[in-house]
Amino acid sequence: MKIAITGGIGSGKSYVCRLLNTRGISIYDCDSAAKRLMRTSPIIRQQLCQLIGPKAYHADGLLNKAEVANFLMASEDNKRAINAIVHPAVAEDFLQSGMQWMECAILYESGFDHLVDSVIVVTAPLNVRLERIMQRDHISRESALAWINKQWPQSQLQQHAQFEIINDGRPLEPQIEHIINNIKE
Repeated sequence: MKIAITGGIGSGKSYVCRLLNTRGISIYDCDSAAKRLMRTSPIIRQQLCQLIGPKAYHADGLLNKAEVANFLMASEDNKRAINAIVHPAVAEDFLQSGMQWMECAILYESGFDHLVDSVIVVTAPLNVRLERIMQRDHISRESALAWINKQWPQSQLQQHAQFEIINDGRPLEPQIEHIINNIKE
């Protein structure tokens, strides 16, 4: 059985994944995998250079994050074009990893929900999410809210998920235990 953990920025999904990891559950991190594959895959490098131009990578071979981010943010078409290169590679990497669990912030937008049997969404109140993002990224409330508004609303994620972990200060371990027991059944 394959299980995904998702949730909006600042919800605490990575923290929940660390708690699961202490239980011996290995979790494939889609975001880290995408960054790794963009750095190491010759195929992705070639495709990004064809799409963005030779400035997509520095002369030393490292990904030019600023150039890629500028291209990505310029239009929805650019974003879709990059995703069409990176998402299939991440999906294939996950399937080949042998892991049963994945953490994916953009589970539905990427189509990765089709790779799993069950979805756990991590939610938190808006004010909690904003505080977490502002502290972690050292950005303004407006910038944090802009990031939140670029993602699917929590209510939409809740509708699609089979399980929910509410990360509002209440204990997480009992919620995790309940979900694991339900998944085992």
